[in-house]
Amino acid sequence: MDPNLLVGRETSDDAGVYRLNSETALIQTVDFFTPIVNDPFTFGQIAAANALSDVYAMGGRPLTAMNICCFPIQDVPKSALKEILRGGTDKIHEAGAALAGGHSVEDPELKYGLSVTGLVHPDRIISNAGLVAGQELVLTKPLGTGIIATALKANMASQKSVQQAVELMTQLNAGACEVMQALGVRGATDITGFGLLGHGMELAQASRVCITVYAAKVPVLEQAKEMAAIGIVPGGTKRNLKYVSCALQAEGNEDSVLLDLLADAQTSGGLLMGLDPDKLDEALSLLQKAGCSAAHIGRVEPGPPGVIKVVY
Repeated sequence: MDPNLLVGRETSDDAGVYRLNSETALIQTVDFFTPIVNDPFTFGQIAAANALSDVYAMGGRPLTAMNICCFPIQDVPKSALKEILRGGTDKIHEAGAALAGGHSVEDPELKYGLSVTGLVHPDRIISNAGLVAGQELVLTKPLGTGIIATALKANMASQKSVQQAVELMTQLNAGACEVMQALGVRGATDITGFGLLGHGMELAQASRVCITVYAAKVPVLEQAKEMAAIGIVPGGTKRNLKYVSCALQAEGNEDSVLLDLLADAQTSGGLLMGLDPDKLDEALSLLQKAGCSAAHIGRVEPGPPGVIKVVY
C-alpha cells in the first residue's frame, strides 16, 4: 500500500495512477496483442491507439511510450516489423507523445503494443469509480469491430465494413478525453476486450451503482449486425456474456443478436462516460465536433452495485 497510489487494481480501472505532487500524477498502462488486420502498418496503428486509449480513459495526456514486440523473425520478413513499428510511431506522434524505446523478443506468435506513461492532475482523474446515480451514459464509438475482425478472418467481411472498422480502431480517443475534462466527467472507461457489458459492469461495480442500457440506441457497425445474425461471433464475445451473466437483467423481449453485439470484444473502442443530465446535449454536440460518433445509450441508477439492465 502507498498513499500516493491513487488508482490501483481494486477498481479494475484502465491504468494505474501515482501522485508525484499536488499538481501532477503519473498514469501508467501497458497493452499488446496479436494482429487483427492483415496490413502491418495498420496493425501497428491500431495496437498503439488501443494502448494510448487507457491514458485518455483516465482523463490524462500521453507523455511517453515504449514499444513491446514479440516477433517470429525466422518466419516473417523484417519489413513487416518495420511497418508495424512505423504504424505505432505514427499514432504515438499523433498523440503528442515521445517514443522512448522499447523491448523485443523472438516469439513464434507475433504480438505488438505499448507501455504508455501519461500525466493528469490528481483532482481531475477519471475512473471506474466515478459514476453517480442520475447520470446519463454516452458512448463515443459504434460497436462491432470484434465481429468484423472475425468476419475478415473468414473472408466474409466487405471492404467497406473493414474500412469502417479500421477507421474506428485507429481513431484516438484524445478528442473525447478533452470533452470529458471540459465538462467535469469523473466516471468513464474505454470499451475494449470485455465489451460494452463487461466494462459497463466494472464501472457499475466500482461506482456502486446500477446501469441501464437501451439496446436499440447503441450504435453498431452495419455488417457486424448481419454477421452476428448468422453466427459469425468471436469466442471472446461468448466468454464476455458468461462473465457478465450474473449481473444481467433483461427488460422486454431479449434479442440474442443485440446481446452478442453488446458483449462484442472491441479493440481500441470508444469511451463510455457518465454525464449529468444538464450537460448531455452539450456533450453530444462537443463530441460530434471532435469527430466522435457519440450516442446517448443509457442511464446510471441507484440499485444493486454492478447490475446491468438491458432494455430491448
